[in-house]
Amino acid sequence: MPLLYTNALPYQGTAKHPQAVFLIHGLFGSGDNLTSLGKYLSKNFQVYLVDIFNHGQSPRMDSMNYRQHARAFLETMNELGVNDGYLVGHSMGGKLAMASALLAPERITKLVVADMSPVRYQHAHKQEFAGLNSVQLDQISNRRDADTQLAQYIDNSGVRQFLLKSLKREGPRWRWQFDIANLQAHYNDIIDWPFEQERFAGPTLFIKGQLSSYIQLTYQNAIVSQFPNAQIKIIAQAGHWLHAEKPQLFNRLVNQFFMPEN
Repeated sequence: MPLLYTNALPYQGTAKHPQAVFLIHGLFGSGDNLTSLGKYLSKNFQVYLVDIFNHGQSPRMDSMNYRQHARAFLETMNELGVNDGYLVGHSMGGKLAMASALLAPERITKLVVADMSPVRYQHAHKQEFAGLNSVQLDQISNRRDADTQLAQYIDNSGVRQFLLKSLKREGPRWRWQFDIANLQAHYNDIIDWPFEQERFAGPTLFIKGQLSSYIQLTYQNAIVSQFPNAQIKIIAQAGHWLHAEKPQLFNRLVNQFFMPEN
């Protein structure tokens, strides 16, 4: 099993041995998506930005299985010499974070799940995949060209701009930083939740975007049954990308939850 790519942000605090915090991005993203939160937390913690398999600089794998990827994340912690740490995951990264806590509860001190529930979801990214597959990378000169092609399938400009953050130029060619084919082939694993009996009793914070449907009242039993020490906070007028829409409030909530007095 290969290791996940992690980028350690410079620590800006004063403690000699800061607590480690790992930040895990969502679908179609990379660890860089959570840089704002990482910089905020680096005043008190050693922060690692994680790229999930088939995203960013992590290896490509013919799998998006949460158990398998959680084991890889825990092995990455071993390689970094981190015995236990705090964990933040957004969206799909929230599922990986929850999976890691359920598989090795002794390794995760506190857990934050941003706008995600421990449930199986319905297919919700058909237009995104259609748009991404429509982009002719050998025919574009800049991101504006790619945006024009994406717009034929994706009306929301915010979603398009989020996707375009992962479009990088390497020499004369453009490429996506995520593996579209692998993600599409294993999308059923991405929306799945293969845990039933496992429990994580450590402190857990679920943060919901008020305008998002990823955390619903009907999911409360699923949350409490597997995360009995969970609390939920709601960020008003925020959607699924709450960390980008309301960064100051989101960053403050995570930092307050992780501080020693909490």
